[in-house]
Amino acid sequence: MAAIGEQSLRWFAAERVEAAADAGPDLAGLVRDYSGLLYRVALSILRNRAEAEDVVQDTFVRVLQQKTKLGAVVEMRPWLVRIAWNLALDRRRRVRPEQMDEVFAAGLVAREIAADRAMAEAGRMSEVLRAIERLPGREREALLLSAMEELSTAEIGAVMGRTESSVRALLFRARKRLKQRLERGGEA
Repeated sequence: MAAIGEQSLRWFAAERVEAAADAGPDLAGLVRDYSGLLYRVALSILRNRAEAEDVVQDTFVRVLQQKTKLGAVVEMRPWLVRIAWNLALDRRRRVRPEQMDEVFAAGLVAREIAADRAMAEAGRMSEVLRAIERLPGREREALLLSAMEELSTAEIGAVMGRTESSVRALLFRARKRLKQRLERGGEA
């Protein structure tokens, strides 16, 4: 993940001088501050590290294309997350991946536990992620954005174009439905 930020910083190094001259936001600073968050957002949708890295770079390409309008952006974080979110969704629609690969689930399990326990946890994680994939679209999107633990309901609302109360309702329904499916073994 640090490599993403470093690579993007090198790529945008020439733009840093221009951004300072235009008195707009510092592009290198945006890359440094937000590349990790944007990577996690893209990875939560795509479940492929290389694809997520591409989405982060594409996000900053979009920012670069809109650099003259950056001064008008009131809240940079939700704006950047929305760009990354939409790019990841577009990429996912184009190349429909399998619901969940076991390698990704295994990567989410702690490495310092016993192998048999790690396999069991990876299986459970895979089951949870498959259940999340079967949630209705908006519920799944809200739950994934919430699971980042970095986006408030207001920020999720800004990303999804919804009110805070509708985001809370989506999250409630998604969690309830997910719990029911997991208790029934994924059949609900």
